[in-house]
Amino acid sequence: MDKIAILIPCYNEQATVGTVVQDCKRLLPEATIYVYDNNSSDDTATIAAREGAIVRRESQQGKGNVIRRMFREIDALCYIMIDGDNTYPLEHAKEMTELVLNDKIDMVVGDRLSSSYFTENKRRFHSFGNRMVRGTINMLFKRSAKDIMSGYRAFSYEFVKTFPVLSKGFEVETEMTIHAISRNMSIVELPVAYRDRPEGSVSKLNTYSDGLRVLGTIFNLFRNNKPLSFFGTIALLLVGISVAFFIPYVLIPFINTGLVLKFPTLIVCVFVALCGIFAFFGGVILETISFRDKQAFEFRLQQVDMTKKQLIAKENKANE
Repeated sequence: MDKIAILIPCYNEQATVGTVVQDCKRLLPEATIYVYDNNSSDDTATIAAREGAIVRRESQQGKGNVIRRMFREIDALCYIMIDGDNTYPLEHAKEMTELVLNDKIDMVVGDRLSSSYFTENKRRFHSFGNRMVRGTINMLFKRSAKDIMSGYRAFSYEFVKTFPVLSKGFEVETEMTIHAISRNMSIVELPVAYRDRPEGSVSKLNTYSDGLRVLGTIFNLFRNNKPLSFFGTIALLLVGISVAFFIPYVLIPFINTGLVLKFPTLIVCVFVALCGIFAFFGGVILETISFRDKQAFEFRLQQVDMTKKQLIAKENKANE
């Protein structure tokens, strides 16, 4: 079991991965460095191995798939995840590890958006997308998170071993943030410097298709983690539509004439109102299931903590 594991997911990063590994060795010499190559067609894996990293491969394409493999295979007391594109200076890594190891923080997020991101980043729509994702999550989950999609993070053993990676691509960072928020795990956002990619390094993030996947992930996780809010909003909307048509077209004419003049409108209003009621009670049921799942998660945390203690004891025994 490693004390500190640095995880570097890479896809065609030969221009920068050597510098990133060198910085890791210089600034966190006690850490074990893992580079996971995701079907690169260049010399990413060769350069990383030459610089002293442990190189492994993930054949399923996508950052989420790589992180799933990393979290499954590596045991450590503290994990540092950083991109291989040399956009995040490693000077903050020591403080991030101390927050995890000493202060028992579950996830430390390298907050780019509070520092140099908007001046360094040259892709205009990426900046807009980060603001939109941040605003959406803060509104839906009633938080004040500063950077949702940062690829520079530190994790505890408990976070890594209880985080179900469902995303396949770049939306995985959004999934991490919502998981930590919805499971009441401790989060610290640490302002970090950000620099744009150097010459010869190309971003793999597609502004539009990956942006849509991120928004889809937010939608699904909000529905799954806050079902009463989600379906309650739908119920309120449906009942409101029903009432808006019922009063002027059915109720007021009935008061004035004693007759229901528009039976089709009445039938549709009743049907829409019933759909709203069903949506509300469906949300209540799913909220109960979600609450039970959160209770089960707390028990899983205890089991993971016990496993960590066993691994530490085994490591200490082996070192005696």
